[in-house]
Amino acid sequence: MSDSPSQTYRSTLIAGLVMALAGGLGLALLLTTTLPTVGPRWLFFFLMTMTVTGAALPFVWLLNVRFGKRRSPSPGVLAREALLVALYLDIAIWLQINRSLSLPVALLLAAGLATLEWFLRLLDGSSGKSGR
Repeated sequence: MSDSPSQTYRSTLIAGLVMALAGGLGLALLLTTTLPTVGPRWLFFFLMTMTVTGAALPFVWLLNVRFGKRRSPSPGVLAREALLVALYLDIAIWLQINRSLSLPVALLLAAGLATLEWFLRLLDGSSGKSGR
């Protein structure tokens, strides 16, 4: 029995909500109960990735529905795009720790990740693996 597209996206958005809540609660607990040593710092980045990916998933879906040229992408593509948003934020936070982040660096990082996503979309379209 195959799932309808609305069921697939509903389950994807529910998974995003669960990720955002679990990561946010973990971040709150981590920030209030630990010192910034090496172990909690890596846990911070993991939980931040989880939180931002879950929070970005509905927005990525909305942007794809609103501005997509073709049919809606597969849930895997949505998750990848949400992970790229989280990766951008993680790298920006990492660079800000030692004060290396500036506006040109942030813009170049965004342009690089957007180019990566463009190439991945191009590859998905040419190989027919996009799930459409």
